[in-house]
Amino acid sequence: MNMCEVCGNEYDKTLEIVVDGISHYFDSFECAIHALAPRCAHCDCRIIGHGVETAGGVIYCCAHCAHHEGAMALQDRA
Repeated sequence: MNMCEVCGNEYDKTLEIVVDGISHYFDSFECAIHALAPRCAHCDCRIIGHGVETAGGVIYCCAHCAHHEGAMALQDRA
């Protein structure tokens, strides 16, 4: 049995997610999102969809937030 690295729950059906060769264990997608999803550089929400990214690697949840930060060239994917 593995332990969720976010909430500490010991669970026999944990999710294993490998990032850069390192295994992470979670008892739910909710905990995995809390630990691994990037945050929008403008509104700080967790990005669980596509998001948008500048050439410099700054990530936003949407073009609206990117525009507030001056990244006017970014557009949402449709």
